[in-house]
Amino acid sequence: MADRTLQQILTQLKTRGPSLSYADSLALLSKAKLTLLQLHALTPSSSTPAHLLPLARETYEQGALASIRAHDPDAFTHYVQRLQPFYELPADVLPPNAPERNKVTGLYLLLLLTEGRYAEFHSELESLACRDSGGDETDRYLGYPIRLERWLMEGSYDRVWKAIQSREVPCEEYGVFSEILTSQIRSEIASSSERAYPSLPLSSTKSLLFLDSEGAVVEFAQHRGWVVRDGHIYFPDPAEAGDDESGRQQKEVSKMIIENTLGYARQLETIV
Repeated sequence: MADRTLQQILTQLKTRGPSLSYADSLALLSKAKLTLLQLHALTPSSSTPAHLLPLARETYEQGALASIRAHDPDAFTHYVQRLQPFYELPADVLPPNAPERNKVTGLYLLLLLTEGRYAEFHSELESLACRDSGGDETDRYLGYPIRLERWLMEGSYDRVWKAIQSREVPCEEYGVFSEILTSQIRSEIASSSERAYPSLPLSSTKSLLFLDSEGAVVEFAQHRGWVVRDGHIYFPDPAEAGDDESGRQQKEVSKMIIENTLGYARQLETIV
């Protein structure tokens, strides 16, 4: 009877999950976890009936997805931690469900990326490489954060922007991170602009930062401490960068990043 109740709850979470309020999702998840407790299946053990293991795993996966949709990273991380013992079980004990596991793992990689936790990001990638039947960049869910991280490290912000604005986003839950990544990209582009140029036209800065209006550029400039005058943005004196070889190289890299990003932004405007 309890098994059937759990299956019914999971069916509701899977079929209605995106349309449910977070409160309703939490209520269903609480019922599911209470049922697992009654069945002694909250965590996997040698005494856990085999048919309950996939139900418990699915409960935590649905909890992780609901948490991301509700922008609750702490709850999401908690569910990821609860899932690890299930994901570590041998395939002959609990058959793997690569699509759902990769979806949750990819979301966790995105969370680490948007929080700047790069060491943990790479540790997670190393653990992926050790899987017997895991995934890599060719996987729909895992490949997305792997590519984004590489492009961010390269300064290829135009490619990141294109990816988060396109059909490359694997599913609705991944789109939750697009706004955070957009903010990060703007901040990085702004820093590169300050290093590369003393000033830029207001219209170019609008394209460069992927902002909708020059008014939005002025607002952004005020937050950065930039000066707006006569249709131009004037950046602070980058004297701290230095005139040595390292400083000059950094300036050239910043110029290349800005030119690539600006070229892509102008292409977008032409298409539109």
